[in-house]
Amino acid sequence: MFGYDLPRLHAAVNDLPAALLLAAVLFDLMGWILKRDSLVWAGVWTLWAGVVGGWAAVILGELAEEKIDHGEAIHEIMTKHERLALITMSVFTVVLVWKLWRRFQLRPLEARLLSLLAGVGFVFLVATGAEGGELVFDHAAGIPTAKIQAEVENREGGHQHAPGEAEDHDHDAAEPGRDSTAPAHVDPPGTPPHKH
Repeated sequence: MFGYDLPRLHAAVNDLPAALLLAAVLFDLMGWILKRDSLVWAGVWTLWAGVVGGWAAVILGELAEEKIDHGEAIHEIMTKHERLALITMSVFTVVLVWKLWRRFQLRPLEARLLSLLAGVGFVFLVATGAEGGELVFDHAAGIPTAKIQAEVENREGGHQHAPGEAEDHDHDAAEPGRDSTAPAHVDPPGTPPHKH
């Protein structure tokens, strides 16, 4: 679809529902604090959209799971990410269904308990995102092994700077607090002499 494979489609879809669910929690909280029905209703609509979009992201994630190259480390994190996503979406779905069942005529204590439950859902949402981030940024999940190998070879080959570009790199190396154990910049063999 539009040049996306399933892992990329999952990555493209999962951010908006997360933002909507956060907004739903915040609208609900602000509606309660400020006693404004308009904020409460904004929370209801964003909750609706977040739950529908969240389940779409979960389904796409399930479909993408077997489409990516992965070993045992990625599989373990993926399993935890999946479990957290299912818990997250179940919590927010319960909140939405309860509000629909009660036709939004909630008693004050009932409304507060649902707000608390939505807050718990938000904690799970953050944990789900953290696991997804670990998959991508620490383990390159979703990137084919051949592309990773090609990138490693590319990085090992070094690069050349355009005139005027190298000065920024030298300043970075001289910055206090820079990790002195990090590998120094190395130009590929045969590079003509130039200043950094």
